[in-house]
Amino acid sequence: MPRSKKFRRARLIVIVLVVLLVAGAGYGGYRGVAAVRASFPEVDGSVKVAGLSAPVDVKRDANGIPQLYADTSEDLFRAQGYVQAQDRFWEMDVRRHITAGRLSEMFGDSQVETDSFIRTMGWRDVAQKEFDSQLSPETKKYLQAYAEGVNAWLGEHPGGASASLEYALLGVANGDYKPEQWTPVDSVSWLKAMAWNLSGNLQEEIDRSLLAQDFSPEKIAELYPEYPYARNGTIVKTGTVAGETYRPADGSAPPAGAAGGTGAATAQGAAATKAMLKDVTDRIDAMPQLLGRQGQGIGSNSWVVAGTHTTTGKPLLANDPHLGPGLPSVWYQMGLHCRTVSAACQYDVSGFTFAGMPGVMIGHNKDIAWGFTNLGADVTDLYLEKVTGPDTYLVDGKEVKFNLRKETIKVAGGEDRTITVRTTQTGAPLISDQSTEQQNVGKYAPNGTSAPDRSTTGYGVALQWTALDPGKTMDAVFTLDRAKGWDDFRAAAKDFAVPAQNLIYADAKNIGYQAPGTIPVRGKGGDGSYPAPGWDSAYQWKGSIPFTALPYSFNPAVGYIVTANQAVVDPSYKYLLTKDWEYGTRAKEITEQIDAKLKNNGKISPDDMQGMQLDNTSVLARTLVPLLLKVQIDDPYVREAQDLLKDWNYHQDADSAAAAYYNGVWRQVLSLSFGQKFPADLRAEDNCLLVRRQTDPTKPDSSTQIVTECGTRDPGKAQPDGGDRWTEVVRQQLEKPDSGWWTYIDSQHHEQKGLDNLLAEAMKNARQDLTALLSKDVSTWSWGRLHKLTLREQTMGSDDSSLASGAVQRLLNRGPYRLSGGSGAVDAAGWNAAAGYEVDWIPSMRMVVDLSDFDASRWINVGGASGHAFHPNYNDQTDLWLKGKLLTWSYSPDAVEKSAKNKLVLTTG
Repeated sequence: MPRSKKFRRARLIVIVLVVLLVAGAGYGGYRGVAAVRASFPEVDGSVKVAGLSAPVDVKRDANGIPQLYADTSEDLFRAQGYVQAQDRFWEMDVRRHITAGRLSEMFGDSQVETDSFIRTMGWRDVAQKEFDSQLSPETKKYLQAYAEGVNAWLGEHPGGASASLEYALLGVANGDYKPEQWTPVDSVSWLKAMAWNLSGNLQEEIDRSLLAQDFSPEKIAELYPEYPYARNGTIVKTGTVAGETYRPADGSAPPAGAAGGTGAATAQGAAATKAMLKDVTDRIDAMPQLLGRQGQGIGSNSWVVAGTHTTTGKPLLANDPHLGPGLPSVWYQMGLHCRTVSAACQYDVSGFTFAGMPGVMIGHNKDIAWGFTNLGADVTDLYLEKVTGPDTYLVDGKEVKFNLRKETIKVAGGEDRTITVRTTQTGAPLISDQSTEQQNVGKYAPNGTSAPDRSTTGYGVALQWTALDPGKTMDAVFTLDRAKGWDDFRAAAKDFAVPAQNLIYADAKNIGYQAPGTIPVRGKGGDGSYPAPGWDSAYQWKGSIPFTALPYSFNPAVGYIVTANQAVVDPSYKYLLTKDWEYGTRAKEITEQIDAKLKNNGKISPDDMQGMQLDNTSVLARTLVPLLLKVQIDDPYVREAQDLLKDWNYHQDADSAAAAYYNGVWRQVLSLSFGQKFPADLRAEDNCLLVRRQTDPTKPDSSTQIVTECGTRDPGKAQPDGGDRWTEVVRQQLEKPDSGWWTYIDSQHHEQKGLDNLLAEAMKNARQDLTALLSKDVSTWSWGRLHKLTLREQTMGSDDSSLASGAVQRLLNRGPYRLSGGSGAVDAAGWNAAAGYEVDWIPSMRMVVDLSDFDASRWINVGGASGHAFHPNYNDQTDLWLKGKLLTWSYSPDAVEKSAKNKLVLTTG
């Protein structure tokens, strides 16, 4: 992240520390180790924590996972703040600077553009409004208690090496920096980062607009095919909406009393719009990716099976969210227990939390269990705005004024920067003011036939997003944590505004599903596929879908519920949730595995649930490999690799040579058929391909020539990325052997046509690629040697721009690890085919909850509990996660006591 010269000098200290730590001997080694260990948390004995009304017990197991026991709710969350700060305060501090647009105060002028973009959206301002006007008094009380706990720890560790190694490094470059007191709004702001990374189809909207410079709407539609409802199904059988009330159609019965435009732009205007769009993408790419890259491929698996179908006689629930990898893990495992559950102390909950935010996000309490997957609802829209002056724009033929505000960005070691943020009357910030990609959107996006003239610099681009309206999601977290049944669960879901998630549910007798979230109702003609015309008020949002109309399922007749980012409902549903569902490959695989287990009255065990999470089958390979084997290959060098695919079982095991070659071929198929044809704005930077371009782009009838053209996009967001959408695109095109997409330019600069020819070329290119990356001997190939995961510390350890970066990475990062799985597999170790084979999406945690015995439940995290690089619990769970193993999840007081390795008492201060 940080890239200033001053910060590079700070990294030189890392080399010294590495020498001291590695040497590990003599006085110097002792001092180096002591300096690092000074920041490790106290885990035994007792410490005073200001504000506690009574002692709180903190019991940690061998993995450093804390279980807290208190007498009041406020003491419980006060202690949670203290303990999370012990393990993760550096992470928490950086996160709050991200969400507030204040990274430059820590890292200098390299972060000014990122801060400008976040300030333009105003995450922190929205969080402040939520705290001031939306949240319940009880929630505010808990947030304040959590902040007091963090600050109690901070009072003992005001900065420097005693807080963490990273503060020692930062101090060399920015010696004036001292962490501020934690506030309740710091916690609420994290919800904006969550919502940003899980916000649906914003990138698809941008990409369609950039594709419009080269492709017709019909060709673009082939790249975004309709969801295969008949083949992959939906989460619920689509019911009906009578008035504003949803009625299920899948046998569900809640208990009694349960609560784009199509016109083409002009050549000059289109060129301007393209530049505007590209600028927005560039700025989004530069955003810190706290949960993974925004929008791209974010998935997850969850499913719940009714007790009538399980070996335990009670429901089983599994969940594994797919997020970007990093250290420390985005998740923090924790138990929050009231010694006696009562009105004074309402919680007995355990699960996965976010460091910096009170409560448990995913897990179970003594009555219910729940899990999340991304619903994928389209909650963001871009609007093209006809800007007529510094403070005016056009709506319905009249000039109206922007709302203007100034934002001052303080820069460590530099001068303050002041930006002007322009916001429309609907509350949508003009993000193209701070973003090159959004400027390209304004230049190239289709704009309809009745649009005002587009200037040479394109339209402005505004972002309408539900997360920019204050909501009550923080209330929902606490309601969920103390829920006693289905009614309480749905009450929590009603307040869960952003990000919209698929919520699955289980109690001892029931299973359920609820779609929550603030999801907009669009005006005329708008479906979120392309930027909407901001100059026509008819396209403005018309409110949101009523919660009572959102789909749910309770005890469906089939006896299980699967959510893996597939479509929630079919197009017969009254409201539009999105046009950009994930395509349901994982959901269909999970469903088929469940059905196979239940065949002939079979039962599903906890081991079965765990095993399903590790399914690494490439579903498309079942269709594509037979076609590859039919292609006549004369070159024995290539045929040797082709033969690897014979008798392959389509499992993408880390040690599989066939999986390595297949994925190499898959990457080449995408490059030849689509990558060669895409504009540079969508292809990975420095990925140079032979492409056909017009000699004069301003003249549609000009001749064409073959040229070498390099992409310009950040590799992690380049296209075609090979994700679930691309499996559906290729599946449909495989039925058309003469499709124009199978026309390509071969290595001899000759244009070739036809599916068989392209497959032969892809196999030849893959053979050459893997030979260069692995060896000539195909018997030594393995998928894991290509498909590697490096866990990078997300602030200092991710930067490779300085001389000392190698030392930083060795100090803070872990890996690389060789992984099984793939982008479309249930074991979703995702990779971007447009960029390479490196893993950039993973099952960030896994859990299996057993409602018959919570102590028999299982969980695992990537990394570990600690955020301190040399702590034993920094990365102690990763090897188990790699092997598909889960830890025993102790919950009852007796089980926690038995597993406790360390005991700390937080006493009244």
